[in-house]
Amino acid sequence: MSSPSSISDDEPPLSGLPVVRLRPKAEARAIRHGFPWVYADELVMDRRTGNIPPGALAVLEDGERRVLGLVTVNVKSKIVARMLDRDPAAVIDEAWFAARLSRALELRERLYDAPFYRLVHAEADGLPGVVIDRFGDVAVVQPNAAWAELLIAPLVAALQAVTGVTTVVKNGTGRSRGLEGLAEETVVLAGAVDGPVAVPMNGATYMADVTGGQKTGLFFDQRPNHAFAARLARGARVLDVFTHVGGFALAALAGGAQSALAVDASSPALALAEEGARATGVAERFSTRQGDAFAVLEALGGEGAQFDLVICDPPAFAPAKPALEAGLRAYERIARLAAPLVAPGGYLVLCSCSHAVDLQSFRNASARGIGRGGRRGQLLHTGFAGADHPMLPQLAESGYLKSLFFRLD
Repeated sequence: MSSPSSISDDEPPLSGLPVVRLRPKAEARAIRHGFPWVYADELVMDRRTGNIPPGALAVLEDGERRVLGLVTVNVKSKIVARMLDRDPAAVIDEAWFAARLSRALELRERLYDAPFYRLVHAEADGLPGVVIDRFGDVAVVQPNAAWAELLIAPLVAALQAVTGVTTVVKNGTGRSRGLEGLAEETVVLAGAVDGPVAVPMNGATYMADVTGGQKTGLFFDQRPNHAFAARLARGARVLDVFTHVGGFALAALAGGAQSALAVDASSPALALAEEGARATGVAERFSTRQGDAFAVLEALGGEGAQFDLVICDPPAFAPAKPALEAGLRAYERIARLAAPLVAPGGYLVLCSCSHAVDLQSFRNASARGIGRGGRRGQLLHTGFAGADHPMLPQLAESGYLKSLFFRLD
């Protein structure tokens, strides 16, 4: 590991960093109080700033030339600067990464008995735009910001040194990278991957495709909500829509559900869910149905199907504010189609991972949909992401997941 005062040839120079400055009327107080982003319309965009390469480091000043900290700059992004360190003289090398990763690891090791969790949740763990999920000896890194792409080598070296993982996969896919002007690619940076990774969680075993699956291969964020649903699932007939690799269904079966039907549009995801059901020892109570979720919900309604517990955990219908209204309509439609499938006295779980949709708006859309589906109910519980997905209080976007648990009349 390099010393804090050293830096690799691939990293930015130690001296002569450019200075970027907030516009005179831009609000610097939010930055001083912990907000990590500077938007394009808040920064003085002169020729020198415009010529800074994407992902390079710079010193950020307020409109009165007072230093705010060390930032990374990408003039191609709407988030033109991201705060890396309050110390403008900080050296972003392997030792710096190791310090951030060690702090993140200490929390996760306190929370979980086994090394299966989200290790780094971007800004909330002090690594803007970086997501790292850990699957035992395998780690999947999503460098969703230009600076992390440039410094992937010291990041991975620190990751292996701190955690001891032997295999590291870079998952360079997704909407965030496109907004940063980054190309999509998935590559194994260290070690080897010879198939899906078995992940124990909530008494079930999930199979994560860490090189070809959705996101990093598994969603750890729903872990506490899977557990809460499993408590409602004892002896129940369960429908899990948008199941991915088994999601709520496998947790419900591990918790004593009578049966579970898992629905997803992806054949590979359902194949992994079936493999997980076999590994969990619940294959005889598990079945799948491939197809568009809306179409399957309508078909099940036409068949007069009834379930004691129905869960709908769709992808983000509103990934950004321009899609908000359309997203809320989609959430309402899901609730309208799902509610009639719940047996009297049964439970309906509706989830949203859209950070652009606030909790109240999602709750209102869900309640409207339930009503339009001819049902009434009580809201039992509101769930959020697990503690391995900490929220940065100053950044609402870091608290994106919402899960509503209803009991229907």
